[in-house]
Amino acid sequence: GIKKPFTEVIKANIGDAHAMGQRPITFLRQVVALCTYPNLLDSPSFPEDAKKRARRILQGCGGNSLGSYTASQGINCIREDVASYIERRDGGVPADPDNIYLTTGASDGISAILKILISGWGKSRTGVMIPIPQYPLYSAAISELDAIQVNYYLDEENCWALNVNELRRALNEAKAYCNPKVLCIINPGNPTGQVQNRKCIEDVIHFAWEEKLFLLADEVYQDNVYSEGCQFHSFKKILYEMGPEYYNNVELASFHSTSKGYMGECGYRGGYMEVINLHPEIKGQLVKLLSVRLCPPVSGQAAMDIVVNPPVPGEESYAQFIKEKESVLNNLAKKAKLTEDMFNKIPGVHCNPLQGAMYAFPRIFIPPKAIEEAKAHKMAPDMFYCMKLLEETGICVVPGSGFGQREGTYHFRMTILPPVEKLKILLEKVKDFHIKFLEKYA
Repeated sequence: GIKKPFTEVIKANIGDAHAMGQRPITFLRQVVALCTYPNLLDSPSFPEDAKKRARRILQGCGGNSLGSYTASQGINCIREDVASYIERRDGGVPADPDNIYLTTGASDGISAILKILISGWGKSRTGVMIPIPQYPLYSAAISELDAIQVNYYLDEENCWALNVNELRRALNEAKAYCNPKVLCIINPGNPTGQVQNRKCIEDVIHFAWEEKLFLLADEVYQDNVYSEGCQFHSFKKILYEMGPEYYNNVELASFHSTSKGYMGECGYRGGYMEVINLHPEIKGQLVKLLSVRLCPPVSGQAAMDIVVNPPVPGEESYAQFIKEKESVLNNLAKKAKLTEDMFNKIPGVHCNPLQGAMYAFPRIFIPPKAIEEAKAHKMAPDMFYCMKLLEETGICVVPGSGFGQREGTYHFRMTILPPVEKLKILLEKVKDFHIKFLEKYA
């Protein structure tokens, strides 16, 4: 009941596009609507290309209904569409539907793969190498499965680049107390927004090949690339181009989702993983493990199908689809630049270029007096800062300590998803708050 100095809480803490006002992609919703309520297939209100896709998906379902269980690996025709999408994306690199697993968002696939990779006790316990800062799904899954988290640090001074020397340092140190077997990469990065260049990905693949590490490539932001000169390269494509010695030996699981990109369909929980070079017996165990949860949500599988099988030139929905897709991505690119520029005008704040994804992870200077007060409240300094920001402005962001950061540095993660006008107000409020915070604790 206490009057606050703001009229609303702006939730800039989660990458939830539709909650932030982003409009759904019409074609995707049309197809899912037709699949959910097939009586609409007779309606003149729906375009023929949407009906064609819905009929194909329904034919793959038991009883022609989304209400039936599917194979635990997912509907066959959707896995075929995913394989075709990967081949198109990667310039003809072959993809086998049998290596595709539809999942409940990307998170479900990541957890499943970690489950089959983690084993041993004491010093033989599996070590999982993750980037710091990281997306907390990784630390949570590693902890839940009682594996060992092995941190490697991204280079903030070099736009959050990934350095193989740092991977080697982390690996060699970890060998003293665990058995490092898995290397996770998030590209484009969350929470850091960097886009790995081709050379970096080649170096990482060579390192994984040399050290016999299983590669996990979290590529859910593959459509979210904004900076000039940056381009998304899939780990699969580069692995293939490095030649058979690599392509036939490096084990790789890569992930995609309906939740990010230009779709922002978080609630459907649609996703897929492609797993290559998995031993046939292990593959059998993976299918068994996935069949415990029966199947991923079937409406999510249908949504994933539209992501990988959108309208093409010549189809009646193509013009509207492209217009909506480009509008979302151009808008995000504009907001990425605006956020970076505005943060870098604030004294005591530094923000690297937001090359991709949908977050800013600015570094903030916290004065010693504020650090002392945070300690008195038994809080991490950046948590103290974020709570003050929330109390005084109604802006909710996540402290950097939730993602990991180098000792003595402080950050917060903020999504760039709010509409441009609201984002400008938000950034102005952060600026005013930060200046007052520095004055108070100077």
